[in-house]
Amino acid sequence: MTWIAVFIGGGLGSISRYGLSILTNRIYSGPFPLGTFLANLMACIVLGLAIAYFSSRSQFNEAYKALVLVGFCGGFSTFSTFSHETLSLVKEGQWGWVTANVFISIVACVGVLYLFSKYQSS
Repeated sequence: MTWIAVFIGGGLGSISRYGLSILTNRIYSGPFPLGTFLANLMACIVLGLAIAYFSSRSQFNEAYKALVLVGFCGGFSTFSTFSHETLSLVKEGQWGWVTANVFISIVACVGVLYLFSKYQSS
């Protein structure tokens, strides 16, 4: 059952990331990989909130947790695309954008994961 939950969550996360990418590309066309950054940031927010939520509630089974934590967040976030876009910036000699992408992505994503995983709903 857990495998099916991860499969469903991953599909939902991937479709969500694809939709966000299309929307972001319509609005923004600059050199910073904004769509990937937003997907990773939002996945970290969802992951942090889900960790906090599940840690205070025992009624959820492992399959449901896996659907959200592994499936959806794993499908929605994308380290491989982050790496590819960063390498593309390197090849274009866009060192300022390389530095900004790596620094902002890591600090923001780890930061929001930390902050939101500390959130405890009542």
